[in-house]
Amino acid sequence: MISPQKAIHFQQFAFRKWRSLAAETIVETPVSLTVNGQNWLTFMCTPVHLEAMAVGFLYNEGVIETKQDVVDVRVCEHGDNVDVWLQSDAQQPKSWRRTSGCSGGMTAVDALARPELGTRQISLEVSAEEIGTLVDQLSESQSLYRETGGVHTSALSDGQSILVSAEDIGRHNTLDKIAGLCLLTETWPQTRILLTTGRISSEMLQKAARLRAPILISRTSPSSLSIEMAERYDITLIGYARRGRFNVYTSPHRVSAAPTA
Repeated sequence: MISPQKAIHFQQFAFRKWRSLAAETIVETPVSLTVNGQNWLTFMCTPVHLEAMAVGFLYNEGVIETKQDVVDVRVCEHGDNVDVWLQSDAQQPKSWRRTSGCSGGMTAVDALARPELGTRQISLEVSAEEIGTLVDQLSESQSLYRETGGVHTSALSDGQSILVSAEDIGRHNTLDKIAGLCLLTETWPQTRILLTTGRISSEMLQKAARLRAPILISRTSPSSLSIEMAERYDITLIGYARRGRFNVYTSPHRVSAAPTA
């Protein structure tokens, strides 16, 4: 298996002096996805939770719905391919659309054409204080980031604590890993709040909608298309979240005491 981090040496210039340093850096590596013996695509990713990433990707793309759809999933001995065998035939999309995800995300989903992803029927409310607490919990879950830097973290919360977290060099991969971990362990909390350190692109919003998370919180910004999609799906989109400060871009009714206009 491939390690998610690698030892490096580098030269640092600071305070008019040079010095040699050693550190760990995050690994980025190609990992292929093979479905029922057919190669579908290649992820650029950090090699942790690879089984979950593969299964979660298929879930987020609408190829599978439950754990029972998966016969077997395994990473090859060299760590550069994940084999997924499904109960039924799955048609590989004729074309993949490259997304704005870091490390080159891929999708065949037209999220704007999927009204079933909406969360209008999900009732949930959080306070400003609870949002700050959740953001702090997201920071505490960043174990790989503390060792290497240069990696995104996403987490699924039930509103009280972090249930599942995942780290990857690609922010889109973190949400695939969360979907896969939930599916493989059959952990689907009734209350679902997604948190991420990454920018919210349309792909990230589509994956959050597929996970039926009515609240999506990021430490950074959303794109214009993700805001449009969040409005369509009634997802409460929160950006630049810190303790005591955040922006609510859509559906503020889920944040207690938030103005509605």
